[in-house]
Amino acid sequence: MSRTLLALLCLLAGPLEAEEIVLGLSRDQVAITATFEGDDVLIFGAVRREAPIPEGAPLNVIVTVKGPDEPITVRRKERRLGIWVNTDAVEVDSAPSFYAVAATGPLREVLKDTEDLRYRITIPRAIRSVGAPMNVTDPAAFTRALIRIRAGDRLYQTLEGAVDLEAQTLFRTEIGLPANLTEGDYIVRIFLTREGRIVDVFETVIPVEKVGLERWLYNLAHEKPLIYGLMSLAIAIFAGWGASEVFRIARR
Repeated sequence: MSRTLLALLCLLAGPLEAEEIVLGLSRDQVAITATFEGDDVLIFGAVRREAPIPEGAPLNVIVTVKGPDEPITVRRKERRLGIWVNTDAVEVDSAPSFYAVAATGPLREVLKDTEDLRYRITIPRAIRSVGAPMNVTDPAAFTRALIRIRAGDRLYQTLEGAVDLEAQTLFRTEIGLPANLTEGDYIVRIFLTREGRIVDVFETVIPVEKVGLERWLYNLAHEKPLIYGLMSLAIAIFAGWGASEVFRIARR
């Protein structure tokens, strides 16, 4: 009985070489204003240990920032009779509106595929597409097209080698947020890996919200669309009248 109790206590105590993440952020929220042109978020932290740095495989750090998930329809266009028309379409069940993954080195070297499958770290794993119509050939091409398009808009970023790690203890990276962000909670995850296996995970949230005039116009358009429409019409009429008056005075 005493040996069994001792074994249980050892298991509860955990490994002596445990490594834990202590995280810091340059800001705890991002405000979208009428003049918002994007922003950079500095993510930094340290590795807390209860024992000396383990010998053997070096430590690696992976940082991901994920925006709100959303369903999306990806369509394929083909040229028929000189006109580009939509042909096949695939419904992607869940795709991040924004996703960035940064690492201390190439992802294929610092992360095993089984760990990627479990935690959905790389961009293709973060996108969930359960099925496609039977008549669609190569449905994976639609997911690749979505990644390519959003990568061109800086909404999907793979930043290999962008995480600086000093003395296997202090790490930092900078994630650039584009201007076309979706409002919502952005989930930040940090992974510590050795030999491609994850040894610790830390997660936090950065709220991204519209503020000021941008928030007022957004609320007005969604909560009182009639007033928003009348106001937009009035502004358009006033702008047209003002322009005509300027031209009339200029002709004199």
